[in-house]
Amino acid sequence: MTPQLPAELTVVVPCFKERGNVAPMIARLDAALAGIAWEAIFVDDDSPDGTADAVRAAAALDPRIRCIRRIGRRGLASAVIEGALASSAQYVGVIDGDLQHDETRLPVMLGILRAGEADFVVASRFAEGGDAAGLSSAFRHRLSDTAIRLATTLLPVRLTDPMSGFFMLPQPVFERLTPRLTGQGFKILLDLLLSWRGTPRVREVGATFRPRTEGESKLSPLVMLQFAALLLDKALGGVVPLRFLSFALVGGFGVLVNLAVLAACSVAGLDFDTAQVVGTVAAMVANFQLNNVITYRDQRLRGARMWRGLFLFMVVCGVGAVANVGIARALYHAGGAGPTPAAAIGAIIGVVWNYAMSATLVWGRRSIINRQPA
Repeated sequence: MTPQLPAELTVVVPCFKERGNVAPMIARLDAALAGIAWEAIFVDDDSPDGTADAVRAAAALDPRIRCIRRIGRRGLASAVIEGALASSAQYVGVIDGDLQHDETRLPVMLGILRAGEADFVVASRFAEGGDAAGLSSAFRHRLSDTAIRLATTLLPVRLTDPMSGFFMLPQPVFERLTPRLTGQGFKILLDLLLSWRGTPRVREVGATFRPRTEGESKLSPLVMLQFAALLLDKALGGVVPLRFLSFALVGGFGVLVNLAVLAACSVAGLDFDTAQVVGTVAAMVANFQLNNVITYRDQRLRGARMWRGLFLFMVVCGVGAVANVGIARALYHAGGAGPTPAAAIGAIIGVVWNYAMSATLVWGRRSIINRQPA
């Protein structure tokens, strides 16, 4: 190994449960970046398989390797942000830790930035020379295609693969954009591009997307819900908090659950009042679970805390439902609003109440749940 030089390029590798990929990733980076002063920062979300231990073992032998182990925090976007902000290099590249991205494209991407030809360089599965065969199923292909179509409606530039997790940009540019990032979810490239003021210069290079060998896929319908909330956040200019948008989207799904259970109970012969209670409880449980794994993924409740959180969430939502109905009735009977506006205002107030109380009492860092012993 040659003496270490100050890194020109930092490669940020967000990872979770990918211990088996650490050594192969380092070997591939070493081969692909020969002649380039580089370092790799693995950002591990406290993987239970010992991913951080594997990175530290490699770092003990190679000073170009660094590890950030995050406790109590989750999410690819925030992992990338922490890794990039820990860099003092001129350029930052982001590559998944699952070995699906073609690391041999990194020198090409770096060359484009060195020449000042772009603000961002994106490795695309769909550009000339690219290949998306590594998407593991037709379902993942459909999810990816749907997300790309949605993203292109808001992006200031035309991209074939705005969902790519493999890209590079100057580190000072990343740092300048960081205060405007939502920092939530999985699609950090989209967050960066939508946070740019003006029109960024973006170049795409074709890249092969390999089949997965270790780790877990992050693309799922739940991630798509987070993605939809990110698009709404950017479309609204960040005026409404991303967590609130996610909470509201989950609430909309809860309405569908309520109606479906209500219909099933009616078919089963239950009277309306009983069916409504069952449907409401089912919707609350569904909303809690989805908020726990999506809206508050980085503060997710587990074990005994989860059950206490569910109980408190149902109490909060029960109070919100009473407030919703009471305010709507008061507005309607006061003659200041028709039935539809009155109901809409009551629903909005109910959602705001549920969000504020849930954020404070259920999932907050200093919440009642988190103050109690597990």
